[in-house]
Amino acid sequence: MRIKGAKMQTKFLPLIFVASLIAGACSGNQSSDSDNASTPTDAPTKDSTTESNQAGNVTLTLLAYDSFTPSPNIFDDFTAQTGIHVEVSLGGDAGELVTKAGLTSGNPEADVLWGVDNTLLSRAVSKNIFTSYATKNLADIDESARKLVPNNEATPVNTGDVCINFDVNWFKQRNLAAPLTLRALTSSNYANLLVVPSPVNSSPGLAFMLATIAEFGQDGWDEYWKSLKQNGALIVSDWTTAYYTEFSGSSGKGDRPIVVSYGSSPPAEMIFANPRPATAPTAVAALTCFRQVEFAGILRGTKHEPEAQLLIDYLTDIKFQEDLPLTLFVYPANTNAKLPDDFVKYSLRPESPLQLDPNLISSNLLFWLDEFTNIVLR
Repeated sequence: MRIKGAKMQTKFLPLIFVASLIAGACSGNQSSDSDNASTPTDAPTKDSTTESNQAGNVTLTLLAYDSFTPSPNIFDDFTAQTGIHVEVSLGGDAGELVTKAGLTSGNPEADVLWGVDNTLLSRAVSKNIFTSYATKNLADIDESARKLVPNNEATPVNTGDVCINFDVNWFKQRNLAAPLTLRALTSSNYANLLVVPSPVNSSPGLAFMLATIAEFGQDGWDEYWKSLKQNGALIVSDWTTAYYTEFSGSSGKGDRPIVVSYGSSPPAEMIFANPRPATAPTAVAALTCFRQVEFAGILRGTKHEPEAQLLIDYLTDIKFQEDLPLTLFVYPANTNAKLPDDFVKYSLRPESPLQLDPNLISSNLLFWLDEFTNIVLR
């Protein structure tokens, strides 16, 4: 696997994403029948592999966000099976990828795009970025994620949750209960303790803003943010600054014990710690989580569509899916993939995460971001 354009590993949403929303239009999804998906296997089918090899020594470009960090040799088996090489090109955050892909729709700079999430899905579909494809593993993909793309415009590859994380020891030392709900964050008990990445620039920050809209409604979320601001919430540009600089529970050792991060952040703290602590230093408030679904799709206009289909199959097969929990710290979309013990032990999977319809997000996001800016950043 070759990687081009590596940057600092974060999932930021640049300001170009906000501006591009003006030109983005919603398109309604239509239901379709996907019963003709073939039986899943751990490798591309023999016939498809033969056809691919006959096409010559093809190299596919997989365009992904900067924090796409699977195991270094993860595509070796795919190349051995198909003769197809994979070059990974890192191109910013998910919002930036959608913007660029929209500008080159039909004449793409890559073959497959990884990382469009459910907050950006409708905009990507409306810009006609993808060529529909029903992967042979479709029947094994998480049903709730699959329903978001009834026409197979893109393929779910992982799920995760953006949640409030807190510094366990900070609260224990002060004999103070940690906040377990979004409403609790407005309590004076937690004044000046919360740090949030801005939804204007940050993917988890955007997910957190959407969580507050899902929780308090379109008529109440703005008042909630006014209360957060009055209670001393700190808004920073990005997740890296929030988590590694301002948050007290990470290696940055900041002075704020509450942060917007992921339900899978605690296992990362455990696995990368040296020496490993006896218990996870951070924990997650389950009632604050917003469900994210990420997709991979074949870019419309690729000159290697049959080979790109094989790559989508590989990305949703067991080997690649089982690599995700301890590299990207997300849940596999393939329900047959096994989760590592440490990931299961230390991560949190909320039973009823907060969610919003992607079309509702697409049609209102520019207005919501304007409201946020007026309330919090001015």
